[in-house]
Amino acid sequence: MRILLSNDDGYFAPGIEILARTLSDLGDITVVAPERDRSGASNSLTLDRPLRLRTAANGFYFVNGTPTDCVHLAVTGMLDRLPDMVISGINVGANMGDDTIYSGTVAAATEGYLLGIPSLAVSLASHKAAHFETAAAVTRRLVEKHLERALGEPYLLNVNVPDVPSVALKGIRVTRLGKRHKAEGVVQQVNPRGETVYWIGAAGAAQDAGEGTDFHAVADSCASVTPLQIDLTRAAQIGAVRQWLET
Repeated sequence: MRILLSNDDGYFAPGIEILARTLSDLGDITVVAPERDRSGASNSLTLDRPLRLRTAANGFYFVNGTPTDCVHLAVTGMLDRLPDMVISGINVGANMGDDTIYSGTVAAATEGYLLGIPSLAVSLASHKAAHFETAAAVTRRLVEKHLERALGEPYLLNVNVPDVPSVALKGIRVTRLGKRHKAEGVVQQVNPRGETVYWIGAAGAAQDAGEGTDFHAVADSCASVTPLQIDLTRAAQIGAVRQWLET
């Protein structure tokens, strides 16, 4: 099995190193990740300059671009053969609910999915990041399940794992995305040059965190696995928009 690993925290992040080590005996592992932290990059591609692919001392490859750049470059130009799976992570911090729209972690996996490859986005749902091994074990279980019996078509799974010891993990639940309240307001400051600068505010609290959501599963010490899709068409509104334009 050929597995392509990427992330949005950078090739030096502990999560991707632990993931590579945990999966090493399951197949041929290739790591292609950003040269620096690109959290929040979403699905952006670098089109205004060329990209450079370099090799770190540990054999990981890194790119001066976004998470999406990394997977696209690897799959369409670097690798001799298509990977059997793309895995992005392990991210520091959750990617649940509306977070998935902005997440570079989810974006890297999405690019794999768009290229026809089964893909996982894996996040440890805490910025303390004390238990990477729990998220790595959940990821390994999903890869082993894929090896035992793959789904009949490419898939994109968003995986969020509570930051608890493996023995405290209650299980894995298949969930839907919840929803957050709007984000906190921007934080205004004055820098040493006397210029006004703004920091994007923190994510809001969960608004829809009921049973069946990713928020609920993680709060209950379960790993959350949410199948995602890319079709953004709001099919139920097509008729109303057509009628609105025709009258």
